[in-house]
Amino acid sequence: SIPSVVSLEGKVVEILKMGDPRLLRIAEPIENFNSEDLHQLIRDMKATMKSVNGAGLAAPQIGVNLQLVIFGSDSINPRYPDRPMVPPTVLINPIIIPIGDEQDDGWEGCLSVPGLRGTVPRWKNIQYKGFDEYGNVIDRVVDDFHARVVQHECDHLIGILYPMRVKDFTKFGYTEVLFPEIAATEDDD
Repeated sequence: SIPSVVSLEGKVVEILKMGDPRLLRIAEPIENFNSEDLHQLIRDMKATMKSVNGAGLAAPQIGVNLQLVIFGSDSINPRYPDRPMVPPTVLINPIIIPIGDEQDDGWEGCLSVPGLRGTVPRWKNIQYKGFDEYGNVIDRVVDDFHARVVQHECDHLIGILYPMRVKDFTKFGYTEVLFPEIAATEDDD
């Protein structure tokens, strides 16, 4: 359920790590939009994501079993400095529809899998639908990194962490070994 502590600022909360069984649950849909509890949860998620330079965060990653993801930023992410920016988005009860058959392998990391990166196949082009926190419809067609971020975050809503999708384990390992140019303080923990 949604926490019932209310403040104007979001608080940084603990991010669950791989191995915690709560990350493997199927998230429940949100039925009540535009509530103070929902807004507080989103503020907490934004504060938490920002504190660790996340590209996105799903509610299950902080132990809240609801179909809610946030992603994107107005500035370059130090964990993904060469990737295009994705607009800040709150996405509730999402549906992803692949467009075409093309998939790309791309490097991913995860706040719930700190210090590791791996290549994961994802649909190159998708349409995603859902709602914002006010119940307004979101319906976007996106590609490449934007599509990858959405698919990664929405996987958390069905109990999937990116290592479960890795096909080639020669392209899975510690960030500090694979990408020594990324400072340890900027990666995943």
